[in-house]
Amino acid sequence: MIPSQSFNNISFFQPPAFLMIGIPGLEAIHGWISIPFSSMYTVALAGNCLILLAVRRTPSLHQPMYYFLSMLALTDVGLTLATMPSTLAVLWFDHRLISFNACLVQMFFLHYFSIVESSVLLAMSFDCFVAISNPLRYASVLTNNVIIRIGVGIVARATLSLFPVPFLLKRLNFCPNKTILSHSFCFHPDVMRRACADITINILYGLYVVVSTAGIDSLLIVLSYTFILCTVLGLASPRERIRALNTCVSHILAVLVFFIPVIGVSMIHRFGRHLPPIVHALVAYVYLGVPPVLNPVIYSVKSKPIREAMLWVLRRKKDV
Repeated sequence: MIPSQSFNNISFFQPPAFLMIGIPGLEAIHGWISIPFSSMYTVALAGNCLILLAVRRTPSLHQPMYYFLSMLALTDVGLTLATMPSTLAVLWFDHRLISFNACLVQMFFLHYFSIVESSVLLAMSFDCFVAISNPLRYASVLTNNVIIRIGVGIVARATLSLFPVPFLLKRLNFCPNKTILSHSFCFHPDVMRRACADITINILYGLYVVVSTAGIDSLLIVLSYTFILCTVLGLASPRERIRALNTCVSHILAVLVFFIPVIGVSMIHRFGRHLPPIVHALVAYVYLGVPPVLNPVIYSVKSKPIREAMLWVLRRKKDV
C-alpha cells in the first residue's frame, strides 16, 4: 500500500493489487459460507466433466445435439475454474489480495466464458430448430465440419469482443484509496469503478459487448423458438407436438437459468447502485455459479440418453 502522504505526488496510479471482500457484511462467517460454495463447485465440476465423459465414451451420443451439449459443459467447467480459486481463497484462507494483472486475466476469462456460453446456447437453439423443422435434413445440415466451424466462430467472437477490455482498463488512473472489490473475483463493472478517471469509454464499450453478444443472442433464441412453435403448431397430431417440444425442454431451461441472472446483474450494476453491496455480490454469484451447477442436473433429469450414459460411466468407474 502506498502511503497516504504520497498520493498528491502521483500523476498516474495503478494498484499493485486489489483487496477482495468476498460477501460484504458476512466476513465473520466466511468459513461457514465456504461449505455451500465448495459443494456448488464440486457439483459443477463433477457434473460437467461427467457429461463430457459420457458423450465421449458413448458412440450413440456422437450427434450434433450432444456435441453442442459438450461445448456447454466445457464452457461451464471453464467458468467454474475462472472464479473458484479466488473465491475459495477468500472464504477458506482469508487470502484477499489479487495482483492487478492477475485480476485483469481473471476478469477476461470470466467474461469470456460467459460470452461463449451465450453463443453455445444460441447454437443449441439453431440445433433444435433444424431438428424440428427439417428432421430429414438434420444430419446433412449439421455435419461435423459445420459444428467445428460454429465452435471456432464462437471462440473467435468471444476473444475479439473482449480483447480490448483489459487494455481499456490499463489506461485508467486508479484511486489509491479505492482498491477494494465488492466480490471475491474481478468483475468488469466493479473493477472499472475503482478508477479516478473518466470511464465513459469503458461503460460504452461494456454496454456494446453485452448488447452485441448476450443481447443479440437472446433475441435470436426467441426468434428461433418462435419458428419452432409455428412448426410444432403445424403438426397434425397432439402427440407429435408434445414429442417435438420435449426435445427442447432441457435447452429452454438452460436458457432461462443463464439469461435471467444475466439480465439481473446487468440491471443492478446500471440502475441499482443505491442497493446494499451484499445484493450486488449475491446477484453476481448467482450469475456465475448457478448455471454450471444446474445445467448438468437439467440435462441428466430431462434427457434419458444423457442420464443413461452418465450412469454407465459411473458404473464402469465403480467396477474398475
